[in-house]
Amino acid sequence: MWTPYPMSPRRRFLAGLLDGHVDRTPVASATSVANLDQMARTGAAFPDVHLQGPLMARLAAGAHTILGYDAIMPYFSVCAEAAALGAEVDWGSRDDMPAVVAPPWEAPAQVTIPAGFLDRAPVRAVLEALRILRAEHGEHVALIGKVMGPWTLAYHLHGVQPFLLETLTDPARVRAFLEALAPVTLAFGRAQIAAGADVLCIADHATGDLISARMYREFLLPYHRRITTALGCPTVLHICGNTLDRLGDIATAGFDGFHFESRVDARAAVERVAGRISLMGNVNNAEGLLTGTPEAVAAQARYAQEAGVRIVGPECAIPLATPTENLLAIREAVTQSA
Repeated sequence: MWTPYPMSPRRRFLAGLLDGHVDRTPVASATSVANLDQMARTGAAFPDVHLQGPLMARLAAGAHTILGYDAIMPYFSVCAEAAALGAEVDWGSRDDMPAVVAPPWEAPAQVTIPAGFLDRAPVRAVLEALRILRAEHGEHVALIGKVMGPWTLAYHLHGVQPFLLETLTDPARVRAFLEALAPVTLAFGRAQIAAGADVLCIADHATGDLISARMYREFLLPYHRRITTALGCPTVLHICGNTLDRLGDIATAGFDGFHFESRVDARAAVERVAGRISLMGNVNNAEGLLTGTPEAVAAQARYAQEAGVRIVGPECAIPLATPTENLLAIREAVTQSA
């Protein structure tokens, strides 16, 4: 059997995502792997990192310098675009993730992208962090950018409950929001690639907990196809929750990878996508990384690896109190299995 020579983390991650030969399974996450320990060790902490590019870059680099993962992803929250577009955001504390508290728009006609959108503090910080990380780590470690997709943006800028209700009562209004918000995803995504990202994660939370697979096909799948075509760069879709019933559709949307949760069994996911898209994840957060033992986490990582998950890592943004030894256990388990 042909064995590839040792790869750089960047090449390993990109080869894993794009279904190429790898020297071992890559370890990475398209969502945040920052925890309280990394904040203490890097001297960069929530909430300051969300609005200051140099601090964001310093904390994000811990994914590689402390955890030894093959990629770095600096956008820790899900609120940068919403804040830059006028939503009221609670940036939280050292122990809390930010959250949108007041969506600004009631109707699609209100959606506007200001001329200075990319220069507003929450967005500018992500772009500055990527430029710093490219200069310091980009030739060796893969850099993942992240944007909110139009479905998630509608949650943040119009409100989850009214938007979901309108999928039943006013489908045309839902499509009008998606049409108006897709350019935000494209503008911020293109800016992140220009700033140095190798890959773009599109976080678009059309989970089975909230909408049916039929609704995903009818409302969002056409926009995902448009977005992946327009971006033209390697892309990963992230959706929380149980997505098994829509994995077949996601595999046709043009994404190179899908970052998924542990609520979807890794073997079932690999079988469902049938090689059409690379899978990324799906080590459990709450019962594994946060409260489990390193041995239990390692067992989950090996299960995902043996199932055929191409890039192994946490299922979603990790709880901030996650022990570092549990995050290290993912890499150690995969490395030992190589």
